[in-house]
Amino acid sequence: PPELSILNNCSPSQLEGLCSFLQLSTCPEPFLVRFCSWLLALTPDLSYTSAAVLAEQLFLRRVLSLTQPPSRHLMAALTSFCSKYSHPFCRVLVAAVLQEPGEGAEQTKLMCELVEECLEPHSVQLVLSQVLDVPLSEKLLPVLQAVLGRQEMLPPELLDLLVLTLCQQAPAFAASLSYAKLVTAVLTVYQSQVS
Repeated sequence: PPELSILNNCSPSQLEGLCSFLQLSTCPEPFLVRFCSWLLALTPDLSYTSAAVLAEQLFLRRVLSLTQPPSRHLMAALTSFCSKYSHPFCRVLVAAVLQEPGEGAEQTKLMCELVEECLEPHSVQLVLSQVLDVPLSEKLLPVLQAVLGRQEMLPPELLDLLVLTLCQQAPAFAASLSYAKLVTAVLTVYQSQVS
């Protein structure tokens, strides 16, 4: 709809107010899918800041409250949004999931699925750097495994940080099968760069 061009003319606080007025954070998921398809067709593209505000308003509450796998509508909306705005999405959503205490099993599975299926290589690197910025936990090992499963070439500094983190954390994960698989994956995928 032509009215959506207003999204390009709002300040972040105005956009938050508009999202709140439209109740986008609680709108039915089928509408969320349609709204995200409209966002993809919007020209010019949303600014980074506007996309970050929308990522927070549309998805943050839904993702953090997951107690079972996301519905196909929510997954379609997430995939659609990520296809164009993966960087702001990762900055907002992944950061929030990483800071969430507790197991967060569904959130972790969702992050793995997005890394494996949706994110561009530069966004996968962003997820990796975000994971390495927080204390490593058993919950985060599958996310690292998903990143390695993409077999992307990592910048040397990011690979060095990954290897250093794994080395430093080895004593804490001495009995972890997931950690052992992760180290094996690093040695397999990056064998020419890891001495």
